Amino acid sequence: MKVSLISIPIRDQAKALKFYTEKLGFIIKKDLPLGEGTRWLTLVSPEWQDGPELLLEPGPNHFEPCKIYQDALMEAGMPYTQFDVKSVDEEYDRLTKLGVEFSVKPSTMGTWKFAV
Repeated sequence: MKVSLISIPIRDQAKALKFYTEKLGFIIKKDLPLGEGTRWLTLVSPEWQDGPELLLEPGPNHFEPCKIYQDALMEAGMPYTQFDVKSVDEEYDRLTKLGVEFSVKPSTMGTWKFAV
């Protein structure tokens, strides 16, 4: 068994697509219209194009409990998804130059280095 698809609830597919591709560097794997202005929109890492796909799921727009859950996570400052990078410091610098805001600057906890 392996993970092939990870759903990330988003509110605006166009805005999320721009963020995930132009800032984070993911590439489109599938982009199929579903009707009512939504798409089956998946992305993959350019480094692992046959790896797990990220589904930009417009869940909060169609399922109120998803919106409440997403708002609660954001209010608590809890990250929903984790991405691994070669260097947290380098990625932090690159992303901040692109205007990405972090709630936690690069920090260490035990042997782990992270940013949120």
